[in-house]
Parts: sequence; C-alpha cells; structure tokens
Amino acid sequence: MEVRVDLLDKRAQEPPQHRHLYFAEVWREVVVRLGMCGCLACIMPLLPTSTSEIANEGGRRLYSKWTRRTQSTHTTTDKQAMTTEGELVPAALTEDPRSWVGQHFLSVTQLSLPALELFLREAEAMKALVTAHGGDRRMQGRILGSIFFEPSTRTTSSFQAAFQRLGGSCLHVNESTSSAQKGETLSDTVRSMACYCDLVVVRHPVKGSVCSAAGTCPKPLLNAGDGTGEHPTQSLLDLLTVKLELGEITGKTVALVGDLKHGRTAHSLARLLCLFSGVKLIFVSPESLSMPEEVKEYVGSRGVAQREVFTLDADVLAETDVLYMTRVQKERFATTADYDAVKDIFRITPQVMEQGKSTLVLMHPLPRVGEIDEEVDRDPRAAYFRQMENGMYARMALVALILGVPTFHTQSRLS
Repeated sequence: MEVRVDLLDKRAQEPPQHRHLYFAEVWREVVVRLGMCGCLACIMPLLPTSTSEIANEGGRRLYSKWTRRTQSTHTTTDKQAMTTEGELVPAALTEDPRSWVGQHFLSVTQLSLPALELFLREAEAMKALVTAHGGDRRMQGRILGSIFFEPSTRTTSSFQAAFQRLGGSCLHVNESTSSAQKGETLSDTVRSMACYCDLVVVRHPVKGSVCSAAGTCPKPLLNAGDGTGEHPTQSLLDLLTVKLELGEITGKTVALVGDLKHGRTAHSLARLLCLFSGVKLIFVSPESLSMPEEVKEYVGSRGVAQREVFTLDADVLAETDVLYMTRVQKERFATTADYDAVKDIFRITPQVMEQGKSTLVLMHPLPRVGEIDEEVDRDPRAAYFRQMENGMYARMALVALILGVPTFHTQSRLS
C-alpha cells in the first residue's frame, strides 16, 4: 500500500489546532485502502462502529503519533485580538469549519451569513442524528465545564444533554457551590474550570463579564448570558427554530415583545437577524422597557427596517411572521412597585392568537411568568417547546464545530 509521506509532511505544517482535521482525511483514505486490500477485517474489532467516529478518533490518534506530542488539539492556540484598552475582540467565524475550532463564542457579531448557514446545516444534521440514533461518541473522553452564576433550567440542561448525546461528560458549578463565596474572581473560577475540561460555558449577571473572563481562559469559552448584554447561543437556537418552522428566514417580519430593555435574548436575536435580507423588526414594549439605543443603532446601521411601538395591536399581529415574546424580568427592577406597574401589559391569549396569521410562529425563550396563557399551548403555532428542544440540537452543533468534530454533513468542507 502506497504511503503518502509527502501528504503527511504537508499536513504537519498546518496550525496545531487544525492538523487533526486534515489527518482525519488521511485516516479515512487508509481505512478505504485497507478495505480494498482485504486487511480491514483484522482491525475492525478495534474500531468504533460509525464512519464518523473512525474519522475523528483515527485522525486524532494519527496526528498524535506523527507529531510525537500530547498537546491538546482544541485549546485556544490562536492569539485573540485585543483593543487598546486590553479588551478581548472575539475571532470572526466563517463558512470554513476550521475557523470555529478552538475559538470563544461570545457575541453574535462574530458570525457572518455563510457562517450561520454552516451552523444551521450542522444543527439540522444533529437533529437527524438524535432522531435516528440518539447521538454518537465523538466527544468520548472530553469534558464540558459549566459555570452558572444565575439560575438556569434550559440553557444548563441543553448544554449538558448536547455534550452527553455526543459521548462527552460534564462538570457544573454555580455561585453557591463555587469559591465565589470566598471572594474568588470570575476570571480565576473560569481558569480553574479550564484545568479540568475541554470547553467552558459561563453565565454571569454582569454585562461584559463573560467576555472579560474569556481574555484569560486557555480553553474555548461560550457565553451563556451576561446580564443584560447578550445570549448568543439562544439566538442560534431561535434562528434554527424559525428555519425549521417556516423553511426560511429571509423576508420575514419579526416582532420582539416584552422587556426589551433587559432582554439579552432579544438583543442578540435583533442583531443576528440583520444578516438576512428583507427582514423587518418590530419592537413592542412598554416605554420604560424599550429596546436599548445601541441595539437600534446597530440594526439601523445594517439597513434593516425597524419600528418601535408600545401596543401589541391587530395591525402588528396581522403582519407578523414570528411573534417573539419575552418575560418582564423582575430581578432587574429596583422595586417591586416598578415591576408590578408593567408586568402584565402584554399577554398572549387564544383571542389574541386569532388576530395573527395562520402561519404565525409564537416563540418564547422561557421561562414564562404569565405573558402566554397556558391555553395557547394547544395552538399548533405555539413553537416554544419545540424551540426549547431545538436548543439541544443547536448546542450539539456549536460544540462540535468549536471542538473540530462536526458531522459528515460538513466534514467534507474541512479539507
């Protein structure tokens, strides 16, 4: 059997965080050639059951043998750009899967439209994988560490389920169980967690805190929500939901409703939707909880049509394709009286739904606290529980891309 030493030498010159992806290609060729010469049967008991796992595990082993090193292939080896003030500028993610490997994901502004198209294909492949097989073992031997300093049900659970569906394991700490109780900084907590895992997921109540912690984190770090700032992984699953429900995102009218002042999910989604042509945004909120100026300025700078209203009337409902509800966030208010004054201004009932399109998609990042009547759950247009399930597929796709083991739906683009 011909040995392509020239090819191996060429691949060994690639950046460290990319080499194992190229060696996966070489390994697949080796397996095919063994099969052609009748030698594959003798090694098959030693191989994983799926072709995807053969490529991933074989590529990593071949890389390790060739370089004679034991360094990790999924640390953040590329130096991140910094501003003059010393703030981290997260790397741009593109349609090339290699651009995702080992990177932090802190803001939706890292994404381009081709990058989103890559992500959506990967997420749909993950849904198909879970439906057909329940998952696979590509993350076997890898650990996800999550640090949550705010309450979470869906984000925590879906990240853990995503990693475990792919064969990995998880560590979790929260504010009450971490050394933050002793005065430890978030940066030190993150760096400590990075010693034990391959990927770190962080949620923190202070805007900008996750980005600051990423500046000293040696492993890829994912922003799971930073106060009233952003929630980029939520926006990924929101876009996946729109795509699955309506078939496309371009040209749609999206109404964001509720507490838009504090709603980080709405902030991220508004920015991300700017990448799609023909999208129109309607911001519906009490005047005291309107969308921050910085978000509106961002949307305006992208040439996206937007308008702000303070009532959810029949005219708004009649033109809306996606109705994205958010709760009024009691924990962000200085007094209970201020919260009580606005908490029930917008409420979706079966009667309200009658005014919407037959193709309307009703979404909510959850939890809900009264803004959607439970009777609406019976309406087939209510997509929020399907949206919640999509969170697992979206995060499976994200961690696979960040750790360099996407499915064969995109694997061919790694060469």
